[in-house]
Amino acid sequence: MKNTKKFLALALASVMAVSVAACGSSSSTNDTSAADSSTTTEAADTTASADGYNLAVCLASEPMTIDPALNSAVDGAIMTNHMFEGLIKWVDNGNGEAELAPGQAESWEKTVNDDGTVTYAIKMRDGIKWSDGKDVTAGDFEYSWKRLADPATAADYCYMIDMVQGYAEVADGSADKDTLGIKAVDDKNLEITLSYDCPYFEEIMAFPATFPVRQDIVEGNEEWTYSPETYIGNGAYKMVEWSHNAYILTEKSETYYDYEKLGPDTIKYTLLDDNNAMLAAFNSGELNFIMNFPTDEMANYLASGQITVAPYIGTYYVCFNTEDEVFSNPLVRQAFSLVIDRNYIVENVSQSGEVPATGYVPSGVYDAEGANGDDFRTVGGEYYSVSADDYQANCDKARELLAEAGYPNGEGFPAVEYMYNTDDRHKAIAEALQNMWQTELGVTVNLSNQDWNVFLKSRKDGDFQIARNGWIADYNDPCSFLDMWYTGGGNNDAQYSNPEYDALIDAAKATSDQTERMAAFHKAEDLLIGQDSVLAPIYFYTNPYMLSDNISGMYYTPLGYFFFGYTQQN
Repeated sequence: MKNTKKFLALALASVMAVSVAACGSSSSTNDTSAADSSTTTEAADTTASADGYNLAVCLASEPMTIDPALNSAVDGAIMTNHMFEGLIKWVDNGNGEAELAPGQAESWEKTVNDDGTVTYAIKMRDGIKWSDGKDVTAGDFEYSWKRLADPATAADYCYMIDMVQGYAEVADGSADKDTLGIKAVDDKNLEITLSYDCPYFEEIMAFPATFPVRQDIVEGNEEWTYSPETYIGNGAYKMVEWSHNAYILTEKSETYYDYEKLGPDTIKYTLLDDNNAMLAAFNSGELNFIMNFPTDEMANYLASGQITVAPYIGTYYVCFNTEDEVFSNPLVRQAFSLVIDRNYIVENVSQSGEVPATGYVPSGVYDAEGANGDDFRTVGGEYYSVSADDYQANCDKARELLAEAGYPNGEGFPAVEYMYNTDDRHKAIAEALQNMWQTELGVTVNLSNQDWNVFLKSRKDGDFQIARNGWIADYNDPCSFLDMWYTGGGNNDAQYSNPEYDALIDAAKATSDQTERMAAFHKAEDLLIGQDSVLAPIYFYTNPYMLSDNISGMYYTPLGYFFFGYTQQN
């Protein structure tokens, strides 16, 4: 979910350019889950003020969590971006795109120390409050970052702050969390020390996992996120109701420092996984924003201009369980990858302008020369041809690899299972993949689908053979895509472990020289895709959505975040 930005006073001009929440994402990466369509469109009893209005959006179904530290999905991140705020925040640049600006921090000063460490001295904004009226302090951020790093928290995104001094020792349990390089000098001043000069650290300070939570609220109450009475945030909106599998209702927080400029009186997050129900609710005016559509309706709505396609820095891919008896063999994984007709999928199934993936790290991610040079994908090149003319050659090669693995023409290959989360588009892609694998390799592939929450847990636990997956950039750097496959990583669903790969990630993080960093990252991707075929990238994302014609002022980042707090009803 991100991109390298500068501090506002120095020039926050770097705008997000055309990624899947984590994060995996909501419509394409971390998609939808189980909501009963007969109940999810129930309206909450909301009354707008005389000059206000109520906004209704649908991102996905019931979120797995809306704890900022534990969430790893884009839908959850969008919600937490409205109910919490980090040291830095995303603001509208005036063109509907987002750029970084001071959030809970008023200003910060960066110092590169003689020993190579970097210190950020951060001054907190005056007048910042929690939604219950208590002051937000530097100590709240110190507590929250230490909670994120603490292995007892078991946060998938703990590694997002691995540049902070002392993180490695805290994360592996060899040091107390209080040794992490962050401290509140006093209520108004925070000091963060990094082990090295991280080029995207400002984006980390805007990342949802680093948002503050209150120690007195969180500790001793594992269900603090479920109730408006305990879901205390420091953002523009606050939760007032959660009707599970139906909606989450939020309203303007009168304690927020920018309260007077906010738009909707309420933002209602309708929780649905039925794309037909979403579209019907939008067309009836019950919803103002949707980002999932029935597969058979996409082409018509795109042609009519009713769907807007936004840029998205992310990749939709197949994930193999490398600890599975069958898919522990890289020859089998490569064979399954090569017979995927990526052109067919983007042209006939997804139909939203996606680009067939020629590697894992998508187009739009910066390489050594940043925004002014070729991107990482251009420099890295193709790992296989996606030309229609080469598809049969790819299939021939795949059959050779499967035979080399001991399964000539698929003989003796056991029936395997492809798992996806409940969604029309994912189902259609799954059926296309099933047909390609069975037709070209002579194997049997069964399909199974699970509700979103169950699916996330199954994938995380390694309880699958092949699974749908996707990743959206958390910041504009290849590290956002490659760091997650480090041995034991919280988002390493493939259960991949390669000491050579880990060493390359370590090397990339140990230097601030961009040429050296990118060289290490390219070698890492060579191992991940070129040698070990851990993943089968399918396409690079776009993000289609529909917004009511009478709503203006929404802005967006290609990391998958939509911002509704300053919208207006025309």
